[in-house]
Amino acid sequence: MTLAAKQTRTDSLNELDQIWFTRCPVPTASGIAYKLGWLSEEFAANGLPVSTLQDARQLGHHHYDHELPGLFREGGNVPALAARAAGAPSRLIGLTWIEEWQTILVRPDSGIRHPHDLKGKRLALPAWGESRPGSIARAMSLHGYKGALSLAGLGFDDVELVEVALQDQERAANPQEGLQRLWSGLDYLVRGEVDAVYVKGASAADAARRLGLVVGIDLDLIAEPRYRINNGTPRPITVHQSLLDNHFDLVVRFLAQTLSAADWAANNREALNAILEEETRAGSAGVAEAYRGEFHTTLAPDLSAQRLEFLDTQKDFLYLHGFLERDFSIADWVDPRPLQAAHELLAKRRA
Repeated sequence: MTLAAKQTRTDSLNELDQIWFTRCPVPTASGIAYKLGWLSEEFAANGLPVSTLQDARQLGHHHYDHELPGLFREGGNVPALAARAAGAPSRLIGLTWIEEWQTILVRPDSGIRHPHDLKGKRLALPAWGESRPGSIARAMSLHGYKGALSLAGLGFDDVELVEVALQDQERAANPQEGLQRLWSGLDYLVRGEVDAVYVKGASAADAARRLGLVVGIDLDLIAEPRYRINNGTPRPITVHQSLLDNHFDLVVRFLAQTLSAADWAANNREALNAILEEETRAGSAGVAEAYRGEFHTTLAPDLSAQRLEFLDTQKDFLYLHGFLERDFSIADWVDPRPLQAAHELLAKRRA
């Protein structure tokens, strides 16, 4: 690369004319802050519009490669971990943990009601996607089964993993059904070709109801959270290294708004559920079923030792099963400074 080319690339990283964030179909504090208009208000004075990556289809691949300097990504950890393992210049600045109806669905007459009932059964395993970061359904299913099997002292050798074809979400009749197609094993389960399917979230709850399937094992009811370590538990907030280097104050202000949104959610359950129906592309029944108990009080990001440990466990699992190109250190990935500064900024604003 010539000196001039290097300078051009440096200038492009320093300049920022747009803030992007990933809007996954899950509850996130950043998504709520956006829906409430707080993110747009925060950065209007800087002349920086705030848009979701999903609204710019030509940029959608950055959800997986993390090469967009102005991107805040609060989403599943499989693409984030895979991108970092592939050398993406990303940094981890926060983690959330939200219970999202992680369940093993079965047919009503299956007799599967406890983890030990899975022994010898056929479990649907979605096929590999076009890339490792894109093989989210396979990664989620595999770790979900591991959590359930571990409760009974079982392992993958005690069951039959049946690979099922991925479904084209773009060809669904509507966005709601498109998201339900992520769980490609459901049709196999209805036809009796497999005995159980791992799912999670409000759209899966709607799909189960539509297809006449029932919950065989509810992982959310297990007291020990490590059995639910998966793509969204914990869920990372990541940014490009250049955003930290050149626009640290913007990162801090973004996180401050997510903390404010989490506080708002904790005190506005009914309004939050209405937002989640749109965010998760699910009906009111699916949202109510998937997001239970006090979930609305748990949207704030942190970098607790336990969440970092659980993310490390997820990273090791993904590496072991071929989802990551190489291993890496979570400790070297995390930067706690922006979140600490965001708490300080929020305290100052509220004083």
